[in-house]
Amino acid sequence: MPVQHTSNELMVSLVRAGHLATFEELPALVAKKADFAGLSQARFYLADHQQQVLREVTGEGDDARRGGRDLPVDGSPAGQAYVTGVTVREEREGRYWVPILEGAERLGVLHVCFPGDPDRSAMRDLASLVGLLVIAKRSNSDAYARLIRTKPMSVSAEMQWTLMPPGTFADARVTISAATEPAYDNAGDSFDYALVGDTAHLAIFDAMGHDNAAGLIANLAVGAFRNERRKGTPLSHIHQGVEGTLIQEFVRTRFATAILAELNLVTGEMNWVNCGHLPPILIRGGQVRELECEPSHPLGMDLGLPVTVCCEPLQPGDRLLLYTDGIIEARDSLGHEFGVDRFADFIIRHQVDNMPVPETLRRLMHAVLGYHHDRLNDDATVLFCEWHG
Repeated sequence: MPVQHTSNELMVSLVRAGHLATFEELPALVAKKADFAGLSQARFYLADHQQQVLREVTGEGDDARRGGRDLPVDGSPAGQAYVTGVTVREEREGRYWVPILEGAERLGVLHVCFPGDPDRSAMRDLASLVGLLVIAKRSNSDAYARLIRTKPMSVSAEMQWTLMPPGTFADARVTISAATEPAYDNAGDSFDYALVGDTAHLAIFDAMGHDNAAGLIANLAVGAFRNERRKGTPLSHIHQGVEGTLIQEFVRTRFATAILAELNLVTGEMNWVNCGHLPPILIRGGQVRELECEPSHPLGMDLGLPVTVCCEPLQPGDRLLLYTDGIIEARDSLGHEFGVDRFADFIIRHQVDNMPVPETLRRLMHAVLGYHHDRLNDDATVLFCEWHG
């Protein structure tokens, strides 16, 4: 029997060994180091793009999962840990499923066995470190990219997933989360967010078309938006830089609608501009209100319409929804739209049930897909922001 190491020793040893490891080498490395801490049979599972299954990472094969299992997110102990963010103990003695998180971003679950009185702190520490290692290794791993997709992906969607920020961020002041469908054929929807000092930058884009050109437009729009804000361009002028970039490449033949916003994380003041897009939705308690703002023209059209910077003072607990038309225009078999009311009510009900924000959006996307017979005619994206005050 090997001598058991403390949790701290395990963490230090795993970090050092992980520096030069590849993504494919992580399963064996994690299992070996966990054994020394008394956490046997350690293995981890990562969620696919649509968060329907948890896929075991074995390190074998070109997708690093040969010989592994797929576990459903809905209806399994592993899925329960993923959905709730809480460690789940199976009925069988000593088997645990621990959520793997990077901040507020859900990555997957860790399986460990621990006989007797469990050291839950060591389990959580190991899961946290696995999350850090996955984040560090995934960006240069094709095996990871193959692992988390369950079917072929279009070129446009490939570009979008590479560009978009993590699906969820949270700190003491704000929670930001986003989701998009279809995961494998997304053409022109994209979102972006970032924090600097006391400001959260938010944006959502819906590019014209359903082809690779739409993906190029969305990528250009996000890149130009980031470039302008990082240069310190004020919100009232950011659209000019984005539009100039699109016109330079597409000469007024293609466009993107957008909401560009800034949230003061100290005061709760939100400023935004509407470039031909659907208005944001504000949820305050159980009340829903569309935030009206005089829209300008879509980015890339150069119609010369004025741009109005609108302002809304948020209250602690207010939730803001930016979305594209695919969310509300999904139709059932009778042709009835999913609609704004159903959309907002879905968010409210799941928040009342204390569902984590990313879980609420996961269920929303599945509901929208189910409403439209699992095949959308248009991309559907939602960006959620809650100011905690």
